[in-house]
Amino acid sequence: MRIDLEKGFLDITTDVITTISGYATTECFGVKGMAPASVGDGIVRLLRKESLSRGVRVTAEDNESVTIELHIIVRHGVNISTVCRSIMDRVRYVVENLTGIKVKNVDICVDSIMND
Repeated sequence: MRIDLEKGFLDITTDVITTISGYATTECFGVKGMAPASVGDGIVRLLRKESLSRGVRVTAEDNESVTIELHIIVRHGVNISTVCRSIMDRVRYVVENLTGIKVKNVDICVDSIMND
């Protein structure tokens, strides 16, 4: 994504947005962690902190906005819809605040529920 500035431009790759989104998601209450965005064998596993970006897909809608898809694992006993709303608000705020890129949608896939 290219942002025009007064004295030039700034290129922000989707990898940066992916990393920001992963960390913002795991900071939210009720999130146990991230799951791989593509589960080929049907087994969902918790990703380590170093691999958070594997649970995020960023799609550039145009040169001004992105759609973010998150694959998460939630803690047992939490209200899933409340947790998802919190994640949507947090990810949108953090990405827009840090990059200046508009977030069109934040889509969340709850892939599993785990006990602590």
